[in-house]
Amino acid sequence: MAQPSEDPRIAQMFGGDRIWSLVAVIALWALYAFVFYEVKDFATTPEVFWALAVSAALVLLFNTASIVAMIAHLGHERDEIYGLDLHYLDIENKS
Repeated sequence: MAQPSEDPRIAQMFGGDRIWSLVAVIALWALYAFVFYEVKDFATTPEVFWALAVSAALVLLFNTASIVAMIAHLGHERDEIYGLDLHYLDIENKS
């Protein structure tokens, strides 16, 4: 595994992406909790309630897992991913 670059801009960009991803996951969980709380009284039978609960839990599980996997991938490949962005930003700023 290659050592991370010493460019502080890469660390700053990765840190920002990690924070915004965490904010997105927290917002997703909060929205699902709010919607579930508001909708649960409309479930006419226990089966409907549990279908709502299980489906919401699966959506949250898979979305959270995908965000965690994305951050892990960005962490492993951050020099290549962010380095390319910085390369083109540097070219643009020289023009």
